[in-house]
Amino acid sequence: MRTLLVILICFMATTIFSQKKVNDTITRRATITYNQNGNAVSYKPETPPLIPIAGAPKPSFSYLWELGDGNYSKEAEPKHTYKNKGTYTARLTVTNNYDNGKPPATRPKKVVINEISITLYKDIASIEDQNGFNIQKNCDPIPEQEIVVILSYQNLENYVTNGKLYLFYNEKQFKNKNFELVDYRAQASEREIKENTIASINDLDNSNSYLASNENLAPAKKYRDTTTEEDLDATLKTAKETFSDVSILEFDDCNPSETRNIFYTFKTTPEMIKDTSATVTMRGIFIPNRSFKNHKIKNLEMEIVTSHDPNKMGSNGSFMNYRLVRFKRVNFKTRFQNNGEGPARMIRLETDIPDMFDKKTFKIEDMYPKCPICPKDEIPTTSCLDTIIKQKQIFFTFKNIYLPGSNQKNVKEIDSTKGFVKYSMKFSDDFHKIKTKSRTAIIFDKNEPIITNYATTRFLPGISVGAKAGYNLYPDLVDSKSYFVGATISPFKSYRYYWQAEFINSLHNYSNKTGISEEILDTAAGVRQLQRTTTETRNENINWEIPILIRYNINNYIGVGAGIQGNINVSEKENNDLKIETFESLKDTFLISTKNEKSADTNSFNTIKTGILLDLTIGAARIGPSLGARYVLNFKDNFNYFQFYGIWKF
Repeated sequence: MRTLLVILICFMATTIFSQKKVNDTITRRATITYNQNGNAVSYKPETPPLIPIAGAPKPSFSYLWELGDGNYSKEAEPKHTYKNKGTYTARLTVTNNYDNGKPPATRPKKVVINEISITLYKDIASIEDQNGFNIQKNCDPIPEQEIVVILSYQNLENYVTNGKLYLFYNEKQFKNKNFELVDYRAQASEREIKENTIASINDLDNSNSYLASNENLAPAKKYRDTTTEEDLDATLKTAKETFSDVSILEFDDCNPSETRNIFYTFKTTPEMIKDTSATVTMRGIFIPNRSFKNHKIKNLEMEIVTSHDPNKMGSNGSFMNYRLVRFKRVNFKTRFQNNGEGPARMIRLETDIPDMFDKKTFKIEDMYPKCPICPKDEIPTTSCLDTIIKQKQIFFTFKNIYLPGSNQKNVKEIDSTKGFVKYSMKFSDDFHKIKTKSRTAIIFDKNEPIITNYATTRFLPGISVGAKAGYNLYPDLVDSKSYFVGATISPFKSYRYYWQAEFINSLHNYSNKTGISEEILDTAAGVRQLQRTTTETRNENINWEIPILIRYNINNYIGVGAGIQGNINVSEKENNDLKIETFESLKDTFLISTKNEKSADTNSFNTIKTGILLDLTIGAARIGPSLGARYVLNFKDNFNYFQFYGIWKF
């Protein structure tokens, strides 16, 4: 019995511990519910519980409702009156803010309108931009999640128009594609077309520019939020140079003042850039009338995120070409949202400024809430933005404003609780090729500060090609002469450590060995004579030297390096000279005959010598001309040498 019990226990233990762990495959879901009274429908979502993040603000959901007739709403529980009878497909996209889970999935729901009992009709979410063209998104992109982009256009003419829409995405500056177009939904019979030529314009800045001084409170002239252009061919040509993908739609019969919305669903790719301070852009082009080339341009900027956090800092300086950025303005943007139960009257942003940037070039590009710069040496009585520039920080303070809280009673539009500051700076005169990090502390009224993520700037590696020439000194070889020319390749203007590879072609002549021997000859006449034999071997080599070294710039003028090297004898010619001298007697006072014999041996790629090297340069250490000295320690004896050279890196 005891034996049977032991066997049973062992069997149960084996069964338990051999079971595989089952992954949690339950998908969080949100359900669309509604109450209908004729053609008036009240929508309400049923959402799963939120999963708070430790130390983060209270989690919340934000919503985007597509109501099936081209209208949309961002309210949690929208009410909509349909204008016509029919069957409409309502869709809901839910974004989880400060939440540890994935966004809840939803399913569309059909709504049937059989009667028009209410004739008072109002469009939801019409275009606020007076230019009649707008692009917005429901959230910032997270790798492998979906986002919805809304493209809205309005006919501002006094006649019916037939036009065209372009939406460009996937910037070529990124190695991999960031977005995949999954679907688009159009309610006004817009149709997709294909063109052989696609296209985008030079990076338009989507904002007005403000200078932080009371001497210049008016916006500086730049591209506005939505621009109107006339050279359509140039716009499309530049678009092709900037973006790799485009969606093109044509539309017909757009009535005067009519507003239409198109909804695009994009899936962010697994290969999407993971830099959470990087800014990616989509660009829309709206051609109101296909018979003309007048068009409108709108950029949609989005920051890459790992979670949906409305308080965030980003920069467009994530991948910069170091050769071209000296006069470039780098944009930074800090976004914030009031998650309180009441309005914020003062918002303070304490932003780090990396040393590489010139604070004298600081310029405010855009802001929300919109307000002028605060006057100096005065106590402001109206809404304004105050800027204080310190040694390592810039303080932005919105004063006398009203920014509603997302949990405030009767606040239905979540976007009204958000704001931002966008500013730009140039690099200082002596800036280096290094990564920078900065972040912002956001303070609402007298609450504790909220610390954002780090916004980073970094440079592309770039390539620097150098030309070098010089002389090799072999102390252990006789009558050695060696000259060389070569090329180098390395990252462009690296700050401290970097790798460098070289190819050097050298000509090397030296005496390998010299010998003298003497012997006494007895002639037939019985005369003894001295015979001297002199042998000399001289080498003429063509060598390829391939060094690979790691270098370190001590400062702008001195650099050191160490590495390994291979030395290949591409061509080796050994010249042998034999001279036989015969003298009259035992002394070399009277030469009676001389005989010379010459021979040569030629070989190719017969020897490979390896070694280590130490290197020093003085001059323009990062780019430009410098002088260098190098010691090469070969693993083969008698071939250690010094190298003295001049180099110019481009």
